[in-house]
Amino acid sequence: MGNIKLGLGLYRHMLTDENFAFARQCGCTHLIVHLTNYYSEQIVTATDENRNYGEAFEKDPIWQVDNIVGLQKKARDHGLEIYGIENFSPADWYDVLLDGPRRDEQMAFLKEIIRNVGKAGIKAFGYNFSLAGVWGHQKKNAARGGAQSTSFDASEITWDAPIPRGEIWNMSYGPKDGTFHDPVSSEALWDRLERFLSEMLPVAEQAGVSLALHPDDPPLENLRQMPRLVYQPDYYQRVIDISSSLSNKLEFCMGSVQEMSRGDIYSAIRQYAKQKRISYIHFRNVKGKVPRYDEVFVDEGDIDMFKALALLNEYEFDGVMIPDHTPELSCPGPWYAGMAFALGYMRAALQMIDKGILPHSSVE
Repeated sequence: MGNIKLGLGLYRHMLTDENFAFARQCGCTHLIVHLTNYYSEQIVTATDENRNYGEAFEKDPIWQVDNIVGLQKKARDHGLEIYGIENFSPADWYDVLLDGPRRDEQMAFLKEIIRNVGKAGIKAFGYNFSLAGVWGHQKKNAARGGAQSTSFDASEITWDAPIPRGEIWNMSYGPKDGTFHDPVSSEALWDRLERFLSEMLPVAEQAGVSLALHPDDPPLENLRQMPRLVYQPDYYQRVIDISSSLSNKLEFCMGSVQEMSRGDIYSAIRQYAKQKRISYIHFRNVKGKVPRYDEVFVDEGDIDMFKALALLNEYEFDGVMIPDHTPELSCPGPWYAGMAFALGYMRAALQMIDKGILPHSSVE
Protein backbone atom coordinates (compact mmCIF):
# COMPACT_ATOMS: atom_id res chain seq x y z
CA MET A 1 0.00 0.00 0.00
CA GLY A 2 2.22 2.80 -1.27
CA ASN A 3 5.46 3.75 0.44
CA ILE A 4 4.02 4.97 3.73
CA LYS A 5 3.76 2.20 6.31
CA LEU A 6 0.93 1.92 8.83
CA GLY A 7 1.98 1.15 12.38
CA LEU A 8 0.84 1.04 15.99
CA GLY A 9 2.67 2.16 19.09
CA LEU A 10 2.76 -0.32 21.98
CA TYR A 11 4.15 0.06 25.48
CA ARG A 12 6.23 -2.58 27.21
CA HIS A 13 3.36 -4.07 29.20
CA MET A 14 1.35 -4.33 25.97
CA LEU A 15 3.82 -6.46 23.98
CA THR A 16 1.56 -9.50 23.95
CA ASP A 17 0.32 -11.90 21.31
CA GLU A 18 -3.17 -10.42 21.68
CA ASN A 19 -2.01 -6.87 20.99
CA PHE A 20 0.19 -7.94 18.09
CA ALA A 21 -2.87 -9.67 16.63
CA PHE A 22 -4.94 -6.50 17.21
CA ALA A 23 -2.37 -4.43 15.30
CA ARG A 24 -2.37 -6.83 12.37
CA GLN A 25 -6.18 -7.04 12.31
CA CYS A 26 -6.32 -3.23 12.06
CA GLY A 27 -4.11 -3.38 8.96
CA CYS A 28 -0.78 -2.48 10.53
CA THR A 29 2.44 -3.83 9.09
CA HIS A 30 4.82 -2.17 11.55
CA LEU A 31 5.21 -1.32 15.22
CA ILE A 32 6.88 1.39 17.28
CA VAL A 33 7.50 -0.02 20.76
CA HIS A 34 8.44 1.41 24.14
CA LEU A 35 10.77 -0.85 26.12
CA THR A 36 11.17 1.65 28.93
CA ASN A 37 8.75 0.47 31.61
CA TYR A 38 7.41 3.78 32.87
CA TYR A 39 5.55 2.15 35.77
CA SER A 40 7.96 -0.53 36.92
CA GLU A 41 10.28 -0.87 39.88
CA GLN A 42 13.14 -0.80 37.41
CA ILE A 43 12.63 2.93 37.16
CA VAL A 44 11.61 3.82 40.69
CA THR A 45 14.02 1.67 42.69
CA ALA A 46 16.40 4.61 42.58
CA THR A 47 14.24 6.27 45.25
CA ASP A 48 15.44 3.66 47.76
CA GLU A 49 17.37 5.67 50.36
CA ASN A 50 19.51 2.64 51.21
CA ARG A 51 20.86 2.16 47.70
CA ASN A 52 24.58 2.76 47.17
CA TYR A 53 24.65 5.40 44.43
CA GLY A 54 28.39 4.97 43.99
CA GLU A 55 27.92 1.56 42.43
CA ALA A 56 27.27 0.98 38.74
CA PHE A 57 23.68 1.63 37.76
CA GLU A 58 21.47 -1.35 37.05
CA LYS A 59 21.03 -2.38 33.43
CA ASP A 60 17.54 -3.52 32.51
CA PRO A 61 17.88 -6.96 30.84
CA ILE A 62 15.23 -5.96 28.26
CA TRP A 63 18.06 -4.25 26.34
CA GLN A 64 20.13 -7.41 25.94
CA VAL A 65 20.51 -8.39 22.31
CA ASP A 66 18.81 -11.79 22.69
CA ASN A 67 15.73 -10.15 24.21
CA ILE A 68 15.43 -7.48 21.49
CA VAL A 69 16.00 -10.02 18.72
CA GLY A 70 13.42 -12.28 20.36
CA LEU A 71 10.88 -9.48 20.46
CA GLN A 72 11.42 -8.77 16.77
CA LYS A 73 10.91 -12.47 16.00
CA LYS A 74 7.68 -12.46 17.99
CA ALA A 75 6.42 -9.50 15.96
CA ARG A 76 7.40 -11.16 12.68
CA ASP A 77 5.52 -14.29 13.69
CA HIS A 78 2.42 -12.07 13.63
CA GLY A 79 3.24 -10.57 10.24
CA LEU A 80 4.60 -7.36 11.78
CA GLU A 81 7.96 -5.62 11.80
CA ILE A 82 9.28 -3.53 14.69
CA TYR A 83 10.43 -0.39 12.90
CA GLY A 84 11.42 1.66 15.90
CA ILE A 85 11.88 1.84 19.65
CA GLU A 86 10.90 5.01 21.47
CA ASN A 87 12.71 6.53 24.44
CA PHE A 88 15.68 5.67 26.57
CA SER A 89 14.88 5.09 30.22
CA PRO A 90 15.67 8.18 32.34
CA ALA A 91 17.42 5.79 34.74
CA ASP A 92 19.90 4.96 31.96
CA TRP A 93 20.86 8.46 30.77
CA TYR A 94 20.03 11.06 33.41
CA ASP A 95 23.65 12.22 33.56
CA VAL A 96 23.77 12.50 29.76
CA LEU A 97 20.90 14.98 30.04
CA LEU A 98 22.33 16.65 33.14
CA ASP A 99 26.01 16.49 32.09
CA GLY A 100 26.73 14.70 35.36
CA PRO A 101 29.54 12.47 36.67
CA ARG A 102 28.16 9.22 35.22
CA ARG A 103 27.82 10.55 31.71
CA ASP A 104 30.56 8.42 30.14
CA GLU A 105 29.33 5.25 31.83
CA GLN A 106 25.79 5.90 30.67
CA MET A 107 26.85 6.82 27.13
CA ALA A 108 28.63 3.47 26.85
CA PHE A 109 25.39 1.69 27.74
CA LEU A 110 23.34 3.77 25.29
CA LYS A 111 25.78 2.82 22.53
CA GLU A 112 25.36 -0.84 23.49
CA ILE A 113 21.58 -0.41 23.23
CA ILE A 114 21.83 1.08 19.74
CA ARG A 115 24.12 -1.73 18.56
CA ASN A 116 21.69 -4.35 19.88
CA VAL A 117 18.73 -2.58 18.26
CA GLY A 118 20.56 -2.68 14.94
CA LYS A 119 21.27 -6.38 15.30
CA ALA A 120 17.52 -6.95 15.62
CA GLY A 121 16.89 -5.18 12.30
CA ILE A 122 15.16 -2.25 13.96
CA LYS A 123 15.62 0.92 11.89
CA ALA A 124 14.87 3.78 14.27
CA PHE A 125 15.34 4.86 17.87
CA GLY A 126 13.25 7.80 19.04
CA TYR A 127 14.48 10.01 21.86
CA ASN A 128 13.47 13.22 23.60
CA PHE A 129 16.44 15.31 24.76
CA SER A 130 14.60 17.15 27.50
CA LEU A 131 14.98 17.82 31.20
CA ALA A 132 11.31 18.49 32.01
CA GLY A 133 10.02 15.85 29.59
CA VAL A 134 6.34 15.59 28.71
CA TRP A 135 4.74 17.27 31.70
CA GLY A 136 1.66 19.23 32.73
CA HIS A 137 -1.03 17.66 30.58
CA GLN A 138 -4.57 17.15 31.84
CA LYS A 139 -7.28 14.64 30.96
CA LYS A 140 -10.51 16.25 29.77
CA ASN A 141 -13.62 15.28 27.85
CA ALA A 142 -12.61 17.62 25.05
CA ALA A 143 -12.97 15.43 21.95
CA ARG A 144 -16.13 14.92 19.91
CA GLY A 145 -19.06 13.57 21.88
CA GLY A 146 -17.28 14.17 25.18
CA ALA A 147 -14.60 11.54 24.57
CA GLN A 148 -11.76 11.72 27.07
CA SER A 149 -8.53 13.08 25.63
CA THR A 150 -5.33 14.83 26.62
CA SER A 151 -5.32 18.62 26.97
CA PHE A 152 -2.88 21.30 28.01
CA ASP A 153 -3.78 24.57 29.69
CA ALA A 154 -0.85 26.45 31.20
CA SER A 155 -3.23 28.50 33.35
CA GLU A 156 -4.24 25.35 35.26
CA ILE A 157 -0.73 24.27 36.32
CA THR A 158 2.35 25.73 37.93
CA TRP A 159 4.32 25.40 34.71
CA ASP A 160 7.49 26.90 36.23
CA ALA A 161 7.63 24.48 39.21
CA PRO A 162 11.31 23.48 39.65
CA ILE A 163 12.56 19.92 39.13
CA PRO A 164 13.71 18.15 42.34
CA ARG A 165 17.21 16.69 42.40
CA GLY A 166 16.86 12.96 41.91
CA GLU A 167 14.21 13.43 39.20
CA ILE A 168 14.44 13.93 35.46
CA TRP A 169 11.85 13.49 32.70
CA ASN A 170 9.16 13.13 35.44
CA MET A 171 10.80 10.01 36.88
CA SER A 172 13.02 9.37 39.87
CA TYR A 173 16.60 8.27 39.36
CA GLY A 174 17.95 8.96 42.86
CA PRO A 175 17.01 10.10 46.36
CA LYS A 176 15.42 13.50 46.83
CA ASP A 177 16.97 15.84 49.41
CA GLY A 178 14.58 18.77 49.17
CA THR A 179 16.73 20.72 46.71
CA PHE A 180 16.18 21.37 43.02
CA HIS A 181 18.15 21.25 39.82
CA ASP A 182 19.74 24.55 38.92
CA PRO A 183 18.35 26.11 35.74
CA VAL A 184 20.60 25.84 32.69
CA SER A 185 20.81 28.05 29.63
CA SER A 186 19.33 27.13 26.28
CA GLU A 187 22.81 27.10 24.72
CA ALA A 188 24.09 24.73 27.41
CA LEU A 189 21.30 22.26 26.58
CA TRP A 190 22.01 22.56 22.85
CA ASP A 191 25.69 21.90 23.60
CA ARG A 192 24.72 18.71 25.46
CA LEU A 193 22.62 17.55 22.51
CA GLU A 194 25.45 18.23 20.05
CA ARG A 195 27.90 16.32 22.21
CA PHE A 196 25.45 13.42 22.49
CA LEU A 197 24.95 13.26 18.73
CA SER A 198 28.63 13.60 17.91
CA GLU A 199 29.31 10.45 19.96
CA MET A 200 26.16 8.48 19.12
CA LEU A 201 25.72 9.06 15.40
CA PRO A 202 28.81 7.09 14.29
CA VAL A 203 27.56 4.14 16.34
CA ALA A 204 24.04 4.50 14.92
CA GLU A 205 25.34 4.68 11.35
CA GLN A 206 27.35 1.51 11.80
CA ALA A 207 24.33 -0.23 13.35
CA GLY A 208 21.97 0.91 10.58
CA VAL A 209 19.78 2.81 13.04
CA SER A 210 18.37 6.34 12.76
CA LEU A 211 18.25 8.51 15.88
CA ALA A 212 14.91 10.34 15.75
CA LEU A 213 14.39 13.39 17.96
CA HIS A 214 10.88 14.11 19.26
CA PRO A 215 9.91 17.80 19.52
CA ASP A 216 8.96 19.33 22.84
CA ASP A 217 5.45 18.64 24.09
CA PRO A 218 4.06 20.90 25.45
CA PRO A 219 6.06 23.22 23.14
CA LEU A 220 6.81 26.01 25.58
CA GLU A 221 10.09 27.92 25.44
CA ASN A 222 10.70 27.02 29.10
CA LEU A 223 9.10 24.42 31.33
CA ARG A 224 9.83 23.80 35.00
CA GLN A 225 12.54 26.50 34.85
CA MET A 226 14.39 24.58 32.14
CA PRO A 227 14.87 25.45 28.46
CA ARG A 228 13.30 23.46 25.64
CA LEU A 229 15.05 22.61 22.37
CA VAL A 230 12.44 22.11 19.61
CA TYR A 231 9.49 24.25 20.68
CA GLN A 232 9.17 25.88 17.24
CA PRO A 233 9.25 24.02 13.89
CA ASP A 234 12.36 25.78 12.58
CA TYR A 235 14.47 24.50 15.48
CA TYR A 236 14.22 21.05 13.95
CA GLN A 237 16.51 22.48 11.24
CA ARG A 238 19.10 23.32 13.86
CA VAL A 239 19.05 19.65 14.92
CA ILE A 240 19.54 18.52 11.31
CA ASP A 241 22.35 21.01 10.81
CA ILE A 242 24.29 19.51 13.73
CA SER A 243 25.28 16.60 11.49
CA SER A 244 24.88 15.65 7.84
CA SER A 245 24.63 12.00 8.87
CA LEU A 246 21.48 10.40 7.49
CA SER A 247 21.15 8.70 10.88
CA ASN A 248 20.37 12.14 12.30
CA LYS A 249 16.60 12.26 11.80
CA LEU A 250 13.36 13.49 13.29
CA GLU A 251 10.50 11.80 15.07
CA PHE A 252 7.90 14.02 13.48
CA CYS A 253 4.98 14.50 15.86
CA MET A 254 2.30 16.26 13.86
CA GLY A 255 0.34 17.22 16.95
CA SER A 256 3.33 18.78 18.68
CA VAL A 257 4.31 20.78 15.58
CA GLN A 258 0.75 22.04 15.15
CA GLU A 259 0.61 23.03 18.84
CA MET A 260 3.64 25.30 18.46
CA SER A 261 2.92 29.02 18.40
CA ARG A 262 4.53 29.28 14.95
CA GLY A 263 3.45 25.79 13.96
CA ASP A 264 2.64 25.49 10.25
CA ILE A 265 2.42 21.75 9.77
CA TYR A 266 2.38 21.88 5.95
CA SER A 267 5.49 24.06 5.69
CA ALA A 268 7.25 21.84 8.22
CA ILE A 269 6.41 18.70 6.24
CA ARG A 270 7.73 20.31 3.05
CA GLN A 271 10.92 21.42 4.77
CA TYR A 272 11.85 18.15 6.45
CA ALA A 273 10.35 15.53 4.16
CA LYS A 274 12.15 17.18 1.24
CA GLN A 275 15.44 16.64 3.09
CA LYS A 276 14.54 12.98 3.79
CA ARG A 277 15.03 13.57 7.51
CA ILE A 278 11.70 12.29 8.86
CA SER A 279 12.17 8.84 10.40
CA TYR A 280 8.62 8.13 11.57
CA ILE A 281 5.47 10.08 12.30
CA HIS A 282 3.06 10.54 15.17
CA PHE A 283 -0.16 11.04 13.17
CA ARG A 284 -2.16 13.10 15.67
CA ASN A 285 -4.60 16.00 15.44
CA VAL A 286 -5.22 18.89 17.87
CA LYS A 287 -7.31 21.99 18.37
CA GLY A 288 -5.56 25.14 19.57
CA LYS A 289 -1.97 26.08 20.29
CA VAL A 290 0.14 26.71 23.37
CA PRO A 291 -0.64 27.77 25.99
CA ARG A 292 -4.02 26.00 25.49
CA TYR A 293 -4.84 23.06 23.24
CA ASP A 294 -6.77 19.78 23.14
CA GLU A 295 -5.86 16.50 21.48
CA VAL A 296 -8.87 15.36 19.46
CA PHE A 297 -9.97 12.71 17.01
CA VAL A 298 -7.84 12.50 13.92
CA ASP A 299 -10.67 13.85 11.71
CA GLU A 300 -11.82 16.85 13.80
CA GLY A 301 -8.76 18.96 14.57
CA ASP A 302 -7.02 21.96 13.03
CA ILE A 303 -4.83 19.84 10.71
CA ASP A 304 -6.15 18.81 7.31
CA MET A 305 -4.79 15.28 7.65
CA PHE A 306 -5.49 14.42 3.99
CA LYS A 307 -3.45 17.43 2.87
CA ALA A 308 -0.63 16.44 5.21
CA LEU A 309 -0.64 12.88 3.87
CA ALA A 310 -0.65 14.09 0.27
CA LEU A 311 2.42 16.21 1.03
CA LEU A 312 4.22 13.28 2.64
CA ASN A 313 3.41 11.17 -0.38
CA GLU A 314 4.57 13.91 -2.76
CA TYR A 315 7.97 13.96 -1.06
CA GLU A 316 8.12 10.14 -1.10
CA PHE A 317 8.13 9.63 2.64
CA ASP A 318 8.54 5.87 3.12
CA GLY A 319 8.66 5.53 6.89
CA VAL A 320 6.04 4.52 9.45
CA MET A 321 3.17 6.54 10.83
CA ILE A 322 1.37 5.62 14.04
CA PRO A 323 -1.67 7.19 15.76
CA ASP A 324 0.40 8.09 18.85
CA HIS A 325 -2.31 8.82 21.45
CA THR A 326 -5.94 9.26 20.54
CA PRO A 327 -9.17 10.04 22.43
CA GLU A 328 -10.72 7.06 24.18
CA LEU A 329 -14.25 6.04 23.21
CA SER A 330 -16.97 5.56 25.84
CA CYS A 331 -17.28 1.80 25.52
CA PRO A 332 -15.63 -1.41 26.72
CA GLY A 333 -11.97 -1.33 25.67
CA PRO A 334 -11.80 2.48 25.21
CA TRP A 335 -8.10 2.50 24.17
CA TYR A 336 -8.65 -0.23 21.59
CA ALA A 337 -11.72 1.50 20.17
CA GLY A 338 -9.88 4.81 19.88
CA MET A 339 -6.91 3.22 18.17
CA ALA A 340 -9.09 1.16 15.81
CA PHE A 341 -10.93 4.33 14.78
CA ALA A 342 -7.69 6.19 14.06
CA LEU A 343 -6.08 3.25 12.23
CA GLY A 344 -9.17 2.73 10.08
CA TYR A 345 -9.08 6.39 9.07
CA MET A 346 -5.36 6.22 8.31
CA ARG A 347 -5.63 3.00 6.30
CA ALA A 348 -8.50 4.39 4.25
CA ALA A 349 -6.50 7.55 3.52
CA LEU A 350 -3.52 5.50 2.35
CA GLN A 351 -5.80 3.49 0.08
CA MET A 352 -7.13 6.77 -1.34
CA ILE A 353 -3.56 7.72 -2.23
CA ASP A 354 -3.05 4.38 -3.95
CA LYS A 355 -6.23 4.81 -5.99
CA GLY A 356 -5.39 8.38 -6.98
CA ILE A 357 -8.36 9.81 -5.09
CA LEU A 358 -6.03 11.71 -2.77
CA PRO A 359 -3.60 13.58 -5.05
CA HIS A 360 0.04 12.56 -5.20
CA SER A 361 1.34 15.99 -6.15
CA SER A 362 0.37 19.56 -7.02
CA VAL A 363 -0.38 20.25 -3.36
CA GLU A 364 -0.45 23.90 -2.28
